[in-house]
Formats: sequence, structure tokens, C-alpha cells
Amino acid sequence: MTKKRFSPLALVVTALLAAAVTAAVLAGAAWVLLGRAGLGMAQAMVLINTQFVGEHDIDKAVDQAMDALIKGLGDRWSYYMDADSYAAQQESRSNSYVGIGVTVTYPEGGGMLIQSVTEGGPAAEAGLTAGERIVAVDGTELTGENQKEGATLIKGEEGTQVVLTVESSDGACREVTVTRNRVVVHPAEGKLLSDGTGLVTIKNFNSYCAEETIAAVEDLVDQGAERLVFDVRNNGGGYVDELTRLLDYLLPEGDIFRSETKAGAKQVVTSDASCVDLPMAVLVNGNTYSAAELFAAELQEMDWGVIVGEPTFGKGFSQQTFPLLNGGAINISTARYYTGKGVCLIGTGLTLDREVTLTQEQSEALAAGTLAPEDDPQLQAALALLAEN
Repeated sequence: MTKKRFSPLALVVTALLAAAVTAAVLAGAAWVLLGRAGLGMAQAMVLINTQFVGEHDIDKAVDQAMDALIKGLGDRWSYYMDADSYAAQQESRSNSYVGIGVTVTYPEGGGMLIQSVTEGGPAAEAGLTAGERIVAVDGTELTGENQKEGATLIKGEEGTQVVLTVESSDGACREVTVTRNRVVVHPAEGKLLSDGTGLVTIKNFNSYCAEETIAAVEDLVDQGAERLVFDVRNNGGGYVDELTRLLDYLLPEGDIFRSETKAGAKQVVTSDASCVDLPMAVLVNGNTYSAAELFAAELQEMDWGVIVGEPTFGKGFSQQTFPLLNGGAINISTARYYTGKGVCLIGTGLTLDREVTLTQEQSEALAAGTLAPEDDPQLQAALALLAEN
């Protein structure tokens, strides 16, 4: 007959000690990951959920708190998105979304100023044009206070209708009914000019950018293009993978992109020897950001192209989007990026080979897609610079 190895008391004590150790480890991990400030926010949520007696919408409160938290970082490239905004961003980055097909800005005085209308989209079919201002959506006026709610009000299910009150430049108003539909944005398109220049307009570096740009270049080369001008004005950037794939296609062998994370992890992307051996220029302006800015910088650094246009901001952080449990997401800067030779653009922007500015009228025509090549002083300056080299 053998004795029991452990008494009931010993088992209870052992379980309690294990639980205490586990709790201590978890508490330590929470302290390391969240810090005093993060634990304080968690404590506030516990107190609100258990003690606060007032009527409230906790989801709305969390959205506002998260928005303030990310804004408090002081980084213009980092932001919070609620569930609806996150879903809209995912659609937008795919270059395919349900909407009416307009690009807008938010001018002083309210409303949404139409900058461009997607060709073949619902807005174009309904007769909306660049330069008009949407002042109300389904009867809701877009004043200064709720101006940016217009985009949310316009959104809806495919096949449904929205009534827009539109004001023309002369102040005349009209109502336009637009049927929401799927809008496909082509991020790149090419055009062969009469002098043999292949003009490639790149709208963004989101999904399919590299594929469509490469196809446009190959088509222009087949048509006999003698030089290439890439227009990345008003291009807000996009995915690093799209950028590096395109640079690899265009450029000869060498380093074309570098990045470094907070933890010190470094990445270097290298191009192979295959390239497009034609004179090149890149058109930029103050709205050329991120991947678009680095695209121009890398062509110049490899002595493969010249840059013409207006000074750029100088963005040097790349961002990642992290989904959250509440359905929203945060988009935060997670790495610094550099040109292939290790040059950071922060605080300097691009070094222009020739600075040329557009008038307000020309800038508006550019945004609307109606600025003719012969009336585009930046394009003409790029062609003159290529002719000199």
C-alpha cells in the first residue's frame, strides 16, 4: 500500500501559487506593453462601464477617444478610422468602390468642391462636372459644421439613389439624382503626344498601379515613344510593393528602396539589370506624397530621370493599418524610408531640376483632367529640359 503523493491542501496551495504567478506575469506584460498611460485608459473604461450612470453611446465615446489619441501623436500621417471609414478606405485602396465617382475638396464656406469626375462613372453620367460644388445631400445642407459629413451621406448601397444639390461657379443651383454604382479607378494611363513623348499619368500607387503603369509604358514603346514623362502631380502615394515593382521595371541594377522599423529591422530592395532605356522626366507638385515622391527621387538618384514642377513636402515615414476589435482601425507610421542610397526626404522634399508653378486656373484644370499638354507649362518645361540633355 502506497501513500498519496500530494495532500488536498498542497494541491490548493500549488494552484493558488500558479494563479498568482500567472497573474503577476500578465500584469508585468500589460505594464510593459501598455505602460502607465495605457493602463490608465483601461482603468477608465472599467470605471465607465461599471460606475457611470449617465446616458451615453460608448461606441461614439471610444471613437472620439481613439481619434484624439492618434492625433495626440503629432504625426500628420497617422490617423484613426471608425468602422465605416475603415471599410471605405479598404475599398478605395483597391481602386474599386461603390459610390458616384468624384474627387472633392472641402472649401471654406461649406460644401464639397468637385475636383474631378471619374470618366464613365455615375456622376459623369448624371452630368456633374469639375468646378461645381455639392452644397446638400438628400436635403441635408453641408455647412461648415457638418461639411465633411457629405462623403458619408453620399455613400450607400449599389443601385440606390442620392439627390445632390449642386451649385455652379456662377451661383446657380440645381438638383441632380445620381444612382450609386461600382466605380473602377484606373491608377495609370498613357498617351502618345505628337512629338513622340509618351505621357504616363499615375493617379495613385494603390492596387494595380505597377501592372497598369507597366502596360502603359510597353504600349507607348510599341507605338514608338522616344521619351517618357511620368505625371505624379496630386498623387498621394500608396503601397510600397507597387512602387518597388514599378521602379524595378524601369531602372537598371541597383538599390532602389530602404526602410527601417522602430525595432531596427532594415529592408533593402534591389532592381535587376533589366530596364527601360529612354529619357525620362517626372512632374510633381505640392500634392505629390509618399510613394509618388520617392518614385521621382529614385529616378533622379539613379540618373534616370529629371524632376520638374513645384516643391514637395518631404514625407519619410511609411504607415501600416491595424484593424481593431471595435471594427475600426489605426493607420500609424511604423518605419522610416529612404532612397536606394539612403537619402531621407523629411524636411527637404525633392530637389527639382526645374521649378515651374501653375496658375490657380491651371491647377484647377489639372485636377479636373482638362489641362491640355500644350497649355501645361510644367510638361512643356520637362520636354525642354529633356531636349537639352
